[in-house]
Amino acid sequence: MSFKLPIFDVKNLSFKIRDQIILENITFEIYEGEYIAIIGPNGGGKTTLIRLLLGLETPSSGEIKIFGQKLKNFKEWHKIGYVPQRATLVDENFPATVEDIVKMGRIAKRGLFAGASSEDRAKVHDAMVKMDILDLKNRMVGTLSGGQRQRVMIARALASSPKILILDEPNTGVDMLSQQRFYTLLAKLNKEENITILFITHDIGVIVDDIGRVFTINQKATICNDPKQILSCEEVSELYGINAHSLYNHKHEH
Repeated sequence: MSFKLPIFDVKNLSFKIRDQIILENITFEIYEGEYIAIIGPNGGGKTTLIRLLLGLETPSSGEIKIFGQKLKNFKEWHKIGYVPQRATLVDENFPATVEDIVKMGRIAKRGLFAGASSEDRAKVHDAMVKMDILDLKNRMVGTLSGGQRQRVMIARALASSPKILILDEPNTGVDMLSQQRFYTLLAKLNKEENITILFITHDIGVIVDDIGRVFTINQKATICNDPKQILSCEEVSELYGINAHSLYNHKHEH
């Protein structure tokens, strides 16, 4: 009998700044092919959790393993694609084309000073095709709309052929039509490419359509394994301080 190691194996994770507890005693596992949303109020610790998973912050206590390795020993960062918060907010005069930006995603795979190989060029091309931005490859990134920039940043993350894609509130500054297109593309990557998706969102209404699990984060974590019931969970009403039933009407039409 064989089994797969989880991509992330988090045990009793806590993080505090001086005497302020940001995250407390969080435990979960994330497996290949999952599609997980992280929700919670502002200041609840969502982005901090992501930064801990990526080794950008050091836990106060607890343990994080990535593909079976302790985080401090993990080196294969090309396996993790990351789109940070506000990644679409680019200076209009930023001197780079769409293709230049996507090429940056290969650095984690080949190193900073290595020349581009035929494989690099193929992966960059493939990432742009997947995000439907090939026709934009020679455009200056500063001239693009928020939705176009969003897809460019995801293509950059995909260029390293990651096993998991982590996105921190990727719809910031993006119009509703682009958001709907974004969710369709994410679902396609998950189902057709078997890329694990982990993303922070305030858009609870999308959860019931495609998501496999929901992590609600507000200092502590609640794991919901049936997103179709999340809108009636008492924990979510308590988490946001509102009646979660009313959020059902915000559900997107696909």
